[in-house]
Amino acid sequence: MFGRLGRFVVHNPWKIIAGWIIAAVALVALGPSLSSVTNDNQSSFLPSKYESVQAKNALDAAFPSATGQVATIVIRPVGDGTLSTAEQQKVSDLATTLTDDHITEVAGVQAGQVAPKQTAQLMFAKLTADEGDQTGSSNAVKALRADLANKLNGTGMKAEVTGDAAMGLDTSDSSNKATSIVMMATLLLIIVLMGFIFRGVIAVLLPILSVFLVMMVSQPVIALMAKGFGLHVQSFLEIMLVVVLFGIGTDYIVFLLFRLRERLRAGDTIQEAVATTVERVGEAIASAAAAVIIAFCALGLATFKAFTSLGPALAIAVAVMLLAGLTLVPALMVKLGTKIFWPGKKWRRIPAAGPARKVGNLVGKRPAAVALVAFVIMAGLAVGAVGFKADYDQQSQLPAGVESTIAINDMQKAGFAQGATSATDVIVSSTDGKPLDHTRVQAYADGLGSASPQLGGLMPFPVKPGSPAGTKGDTVQYNQDGTAAHIQVLTKDSPFASSSMSAVNGPLKDLAHSSAPAGSKALVGGGTAALADIQSANNSDLALILPVAGLLIFLVLALQLRALVAPLYLMVAVGLGYTGTLGASVLMFQNIQNKPGMMFMLPVMVYLFVVAIGTDYNILMISRLREEAREGNAPRQAAALAVEHAGPSVASAGLILAGTFASLMLGGLSMMQQIGFAVSFGISIAAFIMSMFLVPAVTALMGAKAWWPGHKGVASHSGDTGRPRISDLDDEMVGAGSRS
Repeated sequence: MFGRLGRFVVHNPWKIIAGWIIAAVALVALGPSLSSVTNDNQSSFLPSKYESVQAKNALDAAFPSATGQVATIVIRPVGDGTLSTAEQQKVSDLATTLTDDHITEVAGVQAGQVAPKQTAQLMFAKLTADEGDQTGSSNAVKALRADLANKLNGTGMKAEVTGDAAMGLDTSDSSNKATSIVMMATLLLIIVLMGFIFRGVIAVLLPILSVFLVMMVSQPVIALMAKGFGLHVQSFLEIMLVVVLFGIGTDYIVFLLFRLRERLRAGDTIQEAVATTVERVGEAIASAAAAVIIAFCALGLATFKAFTSLGPALAIAVAVMLLAGLTLVPALMVKLGTKIFWPGKKWRRIPAAGPARKVGNLVGKRPAAVALVAFVIMAGLAVGAVGFKADYDQQSQLPAGVESTIAINDMQKAGFAQGATSATDVIVSSTDGKPLDHTRVQAYADGLGSASPQLGGLMPFPVKPGSPAGTKGDTVQYNQDGTAAHIQVLTKDSPFASSSMSAVNGPLKDLAHSSAPAGSKALVGGGTAALADIQSANNSDLALILPVAGLLIFLVLALQLRALVAPLYLMVAVGLGYTGTLGASVLMFQNIQNKPGMMFMLPVMVYLFVVAIGTDYNILMISRLREEAREGNAPRQAAALAVEHAGPSVASAGLILAGTFASLMLGGLSMMQQIGFAVSFGISIAAFIMSMFLVPAVTALMGAKAWWPGHKGVASHSGDTGRPRISDLDDEMVGAGSRS
């Protein structure tokens, strides 16, 4: 199949290039953008079976005017000091003025309580955009911030806007800035590394131009998928696309260029070289990409909808990159010819023996010692994974200098409970259709506020516009017919902190359910409750996704290798790489940097990029091991030759991919720093420990048994076959199938 594909590309290069350009232009011009399906509100990613979603639905039904998001505004003196009575009255008047301004996407503004230390006062802006409308809520926060700055100019007071909508805007802005930084760092890295490896200007530009074209095609396709299936994706997907496509795309192009250079050195014409490259490299790349795509798609089994959209979205991007790697890139190679390596002359020369031969000799001569050392290193790192703690605090993922974070810190200094930025909702509904008893509901509400030491009492509802300064709002709100009540409970710590999640998901829920007034039922919702439900969904998703993905990757390996034994120890290596990566991340962030925990999505990110993508290197190396074994080499000699000739391309690809992910650490977001470190470290150990040492050493020890039951024609003796080493061929690319 890949031979026929190679010949088709060689005979139709211009048609293939034109087809890609037309597709890219058409999709960009006519297709939707990723921003149109972006949503960073985590609670909207939960299915309806969770209580926080049911509570939101009950709140929307009983209090239609409460539908939508609320932005919290902190008003405080420009310098140190307290708010005078006159200034508090100005805040109340300001709320009325802002409402009358009819700000974009803002339904109204109400004054809230004054801080215990009298150093700040809250206001609450009701947004018309619902929780799934990221664009609408962001526009509202932008307009609100601008209007507040204008009206408070010269008054001696300043305003800061926070809350879920403001955090979503600040997260999106920070992500956009991070994307630009990551893009520049990635491009610089690829230019430097590709230039060093191939010494050619076109060889440097080839992956950059190819990946940009693939991004133009894949982004509208992903957006169409999201719209078609009603999915929303988070803003960091764009950063992930940059890193994944440039990382994987450059890897695939590196493999193609290594084999193309080898065939040109052997005397092939450019057409023959390209056709042979697609034929021999195509199966290995396709198998590697299939493992990645299948693993990504396994996230579709998740209940947390952020995973169900992220996995398939990245799978689409990888599939498009694979298609480009087997058609567009070879077509460009045909038209560029040997100019692809200009102005370098290295491609003409046969390389001398390098470090890869020394490593290969070490693995071939002492496979047991090499395997033991590699295993001990990986197992030692894996121990650290036991200490992994998940962090669900959205605030901790934002840079310290953004407005929403500054506002929360100022609230804390003023004596407000941190939970005021995202109060926990308790919805009490009548079960018999009769109005609720106000006295009993108030007593019930007062008890909820002290259900746990981690709770900070009840949050009064905003006072009506025009009320005198100092007026306190009610702590219970009723619907029109009195059959439903709304209570807001505050957490002392950040509403996203683990202590708050435990208090809401434990004591508060237990008391809310057990002590609900007779003839009523209670549901607990809000941001903290949603995070607790996300935690539960995340744990169950991991317990399902990881085994299923492992089985699917095993099947891909078994089909690729026509064997059952080798895939088994490859999966053990993959498992060690996964846990070892988490262990190293725990050591770096929880132990060295003393962070309270790691981003809760990190295990999934490591699964996506270390397990799925890191398996590529194992596939490429094991394919070469099988090839050398089928040529009649004894197991140890086959391992030595495989490392010598496949090692340079695996090392080059691993270095590029690890470097692209490491660029995430420059983005300024804590989430990206953790992902960048974890994935770059995991890719490094996958390429340089597992693929270069552990896998070939174990294969050498297993001998012909590694290829059972499809080991026909594989040498089983331990001696050297006497086959001459072929270092003069620079056969550095991993091929699939036998050589011609």
